[in-house]
Amino acid sequence: MASNPFENPDENYSVLINDEGQHSLWPISIDVPEGWKVVLENTSRQDCLDYVETHWSDMRPVSLQNAMSENSGA
Repeated sequence: MASNPFENPDENYSVLINDEGQHSLWPISIDVPEGWKVVLENTSRQDCLDYVETHWSDMRPVSLQNAMSENSGA
């Protein structure tokens, strides 16, 4: 039985981001899905987790952040 490539600590990963600002750890052995771009490439799982923790501070999609800003008059 194959292990889950998304949880393998020995695999190298990239960090992906989509148009909504959402981040994802992505195994380098799997093609990047359409609509996502690489922002950190081919590094350890822990480095990717650290990157996401540092760069993705607001979990809301960008469209929701913008809508909430417009509604608050900001």
